[in-house]
Amino acid sequence: MRFFAYITLLVLMPALRAQAGGELTDRQKYIEQWSRVAQDQMIEHGIPASITLAQGILESGNGSSMLSKKANNHFGIKCHGWDGPGVYKDDDKKNECFRKYKSAEESFEDHSEFLKKARYAALYELDITDYKSWAKGLKKAGYATDPQYAQRLIKIIEENDLHIYDMVTSKDVIAMRPKAEPRFNEKGRANTNTAEIMDLTEERNVMDHPNGIRFTKAKDGEDLESVARALDMAPWQIKRYNELSSNYIFKGGETIFLQPKRNKAKSDYHLALDGETIRLISQRYGVKMTRLEQYNGISVDSPLQKGQKVLLRPPAK
Repeated sequence: MRFFAYITLLVLMPALRAQAGGELTDRQKYIEQWSRVAQDQMIEHGIPASITLAQGILESGNGSSMLSKKANNHFGIKCHGWDGPGVYKDDDKKNECFRKYKSAEESFEDHSEFLKKARYAALYELDITDYKSWAKGLKKAGYATDPQYAQRLIKIIEENDLHIYDMVTSKDVIAMRPKAEPRFNEKGRANTNTAEIMDLTEERNVMDHPNGIRFTKAKDGEDLESVARALDMAPWQIKRYNELSSNYIFKGGETIFLQPKRNKAKSDYHLALDGETIRLISQRYGVKMTRLEQYNGISVDSPLQKGQKVLLRPPAK
């Protein structure tokens, strides 16, 4: 059985259980309703679908909580740093403000954006299928005050086989989506709003970077999804490993890392060339931009002077 067929079967499991043993439970209904959204968030943002589902189940009471019903808030996210509407209820303190969304889908998207805060950065070093470490990492980073938060997430995942939703590949996700508009219309003219179709049968030349990371070279005009599809990876992986925006278009010959960049290089420093940026140096040496910013006390947007010394490792104490 193809993997996609297995995933499809799993998606239908709640319905099959219902046929065998009666009506769906509230939890099964929740999983059936939101598993696809959780997988979409995984592909876009790199958060395990199992973790998103388990947090939604726990925080919203299977979608029955006051916050989920009145505010479409499935993750208990409070109003800190939020300029949208809110609802109020007692929590750690009396009458605390919680974010209110137009739809539950918006809540799932904001949850993914919320986990991009710096304190959660270490989570993205973990394997996408390592739900136990993700659960423990969320608790360690302070997502919830409940001392048993990680164990409760893990229990929900294992009792409901949610970890299976983490095993979807980019090809399976693409197969679930509606077919793309054809490249040419009935008159044989190009559809200008359709991305160029790449030849996915051509093998990619995958190489080993001196900093111990696998990489390939981009073809001119490729985007995250076409590269991911060609390499049987998820777009979020290409985006995360190369620290890119969602709509990034590659130039021919660019380095594309297929694994996370390292925290430091083998060399101690680099002397900036004319027109070089932190991003170019990051891709050249396979070192995360956030680390280069930290080592040099500058931002990714800071202009570099020709000959400027850029540290590639932590400064000596």
